[in-house]
Amino acid sequence: MNVIIKELTIEHYEQVLTLWKASEGVGLSEADSPEGIARFIERNPGLSFVACDSQQLVGVVLCGQDGRRGYIHHLAVSQTHRRQGIGRTLVQRSMAALEGAGIDKCHIFVFRENQAAIGFWKKTEWLERVDLTMLSRYTQ
Repeated sequence: MNVIIKELTIEHYEQVLTLWKASEGVGLSEADSPEGIARFIERNPGLSFVACDSQQLVGVVLCGQDGRRGYIHHLAVSQTHRRQGIGRTLVQRSMAALEGAGIDKCHIFVFRENQAAIGFWKKTEWLERVDLTMLSRYTQ
């Protein structure tokens, strides 16, 4: 297998959306529309990546930052390509890019019931924060 990591561009959107929809535990919203993702990529250049095996997109990480902290919003790897280090490699690329931007800490939000994802993050040395409660509100 010859997997190549590339920077995520809006041209990848349809393949990325297909992968997100096929991946358990990925919550999608209107923010994940083509316009929302294009805006996100433009505001966070060089932080999000895709993994391609030939012409097939098999992995994606959506990463951004607010000038202080980094945030991974979606990590997905095709069921056929899991347990080959692709997810870990995508995250490492985003973390290196964050470090290059002067960001020294990154967060990821994972649905509590997504035990497979929580296991992945813990195995890759991420710490579960049980001291925080996340609150959200729509602007409209």
